[in-house]
This record gives sequence, structure tokens and C-alpha cells, in this order.
Amino acid sequence: MENQPILATDRLLLRSFALADAFTVQQLAGDYAVAATTLLPHPYPDGLAELWIASLREGIERGDTAAFAITLAGEGRLIGGVRLRIDCGHRRAELGFWVARSCWGRGYATEAVRAMIEYGFSALGLHRVYAMHFSRNPASGRVMEKCGMVHEGRFREHIRKWGVFEDVDIWGILREGGAFP
Repeated sequence: MENQPILATDRLLLRSFALADAFTVQQLAGDYAVAATTLLPHPYPDGLAELWIASLREGIERGDTAAFAITLAGEGRLIGGVRLRIDCGHRRAELGFWVARSCWGRGYATEAVRAMIEYGFSALGLHRVYAMHFSRNPASGRVMEKCGMVHEGRFREHIRKWGVFEDVDIWGILREGGAFP
């Protein structure tokens, strides 16, 4: 994943995932509280993180993915991930992110998402970035709102998570209509 830059914010470094991150990804993403608010599985199976990281590399090489490990700038500790699934034909991407439960409420997700949206517009030439979250998880919506995204609607019972149909809220930001030139 050498063809991605390192993105620096005030407190974070967003870098490409490495296979050496797999154990930490499994531990952090496999936390029940993290999995319960995302599409991540629980329990998180052995070997899945390695497959996921390899799939990110393939997507980056194809040009339909941008994905970064969220790390603390001072210590380099991995605390989450942020990704864009890119639709080049429509110059749009779906944003997804997760942060370790121990780091919730500290603004790290907002900082990483803001950097990723800026990267999508400035480096990737995107026109639109959108994201969805479970309606029962308003904290993710607050992250999106702080990053200039606009609440566009709710898809009722759109995703099935652990046997339950979940409502999801959708947010979007346009290059011209948002906080980005």
C-alpha cells in the first residue's frame, strides 16, 4: 500500500495498514461494543484481519479503495481504521470508520474522518462522500455532522445485524457544497 501517503492531523497519523497490524485489528475491532455499532463481526475470527488487510491492498491497487490505519501521532499505537469505497465513474465514495472503545469520546474519529474527507476531495478528486450509521448510534452521526456532512435521510430496517433489522441514517457532503473547495 505504498501508493498512499501518510495523512497527519493534530494528534493522529493515518497510514496504510500492514499485515503486522492484524492482531491489533482483531483485538480492537472484535470488541463487542465496537462490533455492536458497526458491520464488524463478533467474535472476530482468527485470520479475518489478515484477509481484510490483503483485500484493502487489492482495492488500493485497483483504485477503488483508500484505507488508513488510525494511529496516535506521539506513540504510533493503532486505534482504528477509516476507509473510502470509491465509485470512480460517479466520483463518489462511501466512508466507513471504527475506533477502539478505549478511545471513544476523545474526538479521534472526527479528526480521522475530516482528514479522510479532505483527502478524498483534494487527492482523489471526489465529488461526493457519503456514510451510513445505525440510527441507534447517534455518536457516529455527530462525527459526520462535525465534519460538515449533511443528514440526508433514514433507511428503515435497511441492514440486518445479528438477526435484527436496523434503521440506518445516511449522511453526505459535496465537494462544492461543503467545507472543501
